[in-house]
Formats: sequence, C-alpha cells, structure tokens
Amino acid sequence: MLEKYITSLDEMFKEMHLSDYYAALFSQAIAFLSVLAVGFLLMYLARFIIKKTVYRVILRTETKYDDQIVNNKVLMRLSLLIPPALAMKSLGATLPGFPNMQHFILNLCIVAVIVIITMVLFSVVNAGNDMYNMHQTSKRKPITGLVQTIKIILIIFCVLLIVSHLLGKKVSTVIIGLGTLSAVILLIFQNTILGFVGSIQLTLNDMLRIGDWIVMDKADGTVTEINLTTVKVRNFDNTITTIPTASMVTNQFVNWRGMSESGGRRIMRSITIDTSSVKFCTPEMIERFKKIERISAYMDQKEADIAEYNKANKIDTDLIINGRQQTNLGVFRAYITAYINANPKLNHNLTMMVRQLQPNEFGIPLQIYAFSLDKEWVKYEEIQSDLFDHIIAAAPLFDLKIFQRKV
Repeated sequence: MLEKYITSLDEMFKEMHLSDYYAALFSQAIAFLSVLAVGFLLMYLARFIIKKTVYRVILRTETKYDDQIVNNKVLMRLSLLIPPALAMKSLGATLPGFPNMQHFILNLCIVAVIVIITMVLFSVVNAGNDMYNMHQTSKRKPITGLVQTIKIILIIFCVLLIVSHLLGKKVSTVIIGLGTLSAVILLIFQNTILGFVGSIQLTLNDMLRIGDWIVMDKADGTVTEINLTTVKVRNFDNTITTIPTASMVTNQFVNWRGMSESGGRRIMRSITIDTSSVKFCTPEMIERFKKIERISAYMDQKEADIAEYNKANKIDTDLIINGRQQTNLGVFRAYITAYINANPKLNHNLTMMVRQLQPNEFGIPLQIYAFSLDKEWVKYEEIQSDLFDHIIAAAPLFDLKIFQRKV
C-alpha cells in the first residue's frame, strides 16, 4: 500500500517536470511524514481511549493507590512511544531510496524512545513515591532523597545509552572512557553525594522527619521537605530556611519531636526569692496560713508533726531556732505544690515538683518543674504565664519578696 502511494506521488511530481531525484525525495518524504502523522493520530486516539476508559475505571476504584498512576501520567507518557515506534517500523518502506536519511532518522527515533522510556520510569518512580507518602511511615522515614537519587541514576543511564548508541560503542566502553573524568565528576557532584549520604543517615537513624519542629542556627520551625541536597524548614514567622542535608548530620540541632510525642510540654522556670525575706513562721503567721484553703490541712498536719517531734526530743521552743520550725519559704513551696497539683491544665502523670536551686547573688531560685497538657505553642505559653502570674502575686502573702534589680 505504501509502495503504491509513493509511486503515485512520484509520478505526480514527474508530471510537474521535477527530476527523478527530487520526485523520489519529495514523494518518499511525504510518505514518511504521512506515516508520522498517522503515528501522532494513533497516539492521541490512544490517549483519548485511556482517559475515557482506563482512567475512569481507576478513579472509581476504592483504593487510592492506583490513582497515582493517573496523577503522574504513566500511561500518557507511555503513549508517546507510538509515533517513533511506527516511524522506525516504516523507514524501510517510506524512504527506500535514501539510506543515509534512514540512518539519521532511525538514530533520532532511538534517542526519542530512550528519552520517553526514561520519562515513563520517572513517572513510575513518582507514582511509587506518592503511594509511599500515603502511609504514616513516610513521615518517619521520608524517601525523597532516595527518589531523587534514582532519578539521577536514570538520567545518567539515559545519557550513557544515547552516547553509546550515537558512537556505536558498548555502554561499558563508554563508562570506561568516562573513568578518566571521574575526579571531575566527583567534584561536580560533591554536594549531591554528601547530601545523598546525609539523607540516608537521617532516614535510617530516624533523626529527622517531615513535620518535626527543629532549632538549628537560624532555623526555628517545622520541617516541610527533606530531599537529596537540602532540608527546608518553615520558621515560626513563616520564613523558609534551607539547610544542606549533609550539615544536619555533622552539626547539632534540636528536634522537638520527643516533646510533641510525649504526654506534655515541659515547664521549667524559676522565680528568685529575696534572701532577706525568708524567715521562721511566727504563731500569727501560722494562723494566717491556716486560713489558706489549699494548705490548711497541710499546716495542721505539719504543726502536729513538729510539735510531736519537739516534745519527744524535749526541745525548748521558747527560742524559735530550737528544734523544728516552719519557714515562710517552706510553706510557700507547699502552697505552690498544692496549686500545681490542682491545676487541670497540667499532666499529673508526669514529674511535678517545686525545688530550690543553688542560691546566687540575686537570691534563692525557686523552680517549678511540670508539664502542660496542651503542647501547642500559644496555649502552652498561656498556661505557663497564668501559672507564674499567680505565683508571683501570691508570694507577698507569705511575707516573701521577689528579687528585682533596682536601677
């Protein structure tokens, strides 16, 4: 059929008084272009059929995994093979009188096929990555770096195939020939190689996940992307910080994941008590403290224990320093302990305590150690502020002064 078509075209051009060479050239070129046009029509027809049948079936299934084949256009890219494949198949019939042109077009078609197959493999890799990202495991162990490495390998292999085909050499021969350029290649891809190794270490050691809040240098926010060469962090002020993946392994960074996965966010803050305001409790002070509901039972029990101890040891309590006595700071600590134990916004299953730290030139640090149930930053700060608002305001009721530098 093609021969008759070419013959009729050839006769038509000869009737137009063209030479035999140009008549053959135009007739065979038109025949080849006609076959190529048919190839593109078949490609668009295949795409139409895929959209109207295969894609509709895939999108109607309950599973969402096969949807990634649609989203990443795997079948659409596969249909691109139709024109070059048909062109290669028909070269002998459409261009019989021009072997050099056949060889040139054949090389172009083979290069096109290699590139298209690489594009299809890219789509398959992307689809696999999207399927993996549908699992919760992807947040703990992202494979973006691995996916990018596979793509780089595919590109390198594609280039090697094209070069080896155009030069008429085996792929192994081309690789050996490139061995002399290995130092240059290593220099060019130094950051990529370091980033690849770094991303593997981050993933295998579970050092970093997408969604983690980290603090490192100028980065203070949520990890949004981990790829082959960089880690992207969206900071608390919505700015973006890009960190080299390799530096995440070699340098220190703080990951707040442990806090977010725990039962609460830690509160560990101190107030400094003026040392001169600490004193033994007088009977009047004790009676006043007993009126405070949160520690009234504590005061009764403590006074009974102290009286029993002093009586058992025959201690003369006329002088207040003798025996055991309560101090306003000790009572204040008991009050804060009772206060945080009654706070519904704190996690009572985790450590809660009020302790004294080493006295310093500013006074006696009184530290509150507890965990808020709400770990969201704004609400956490509200809980912490409410807690210390109350503590600071309550201190004078125990005849205590909060240290404040006088200017």
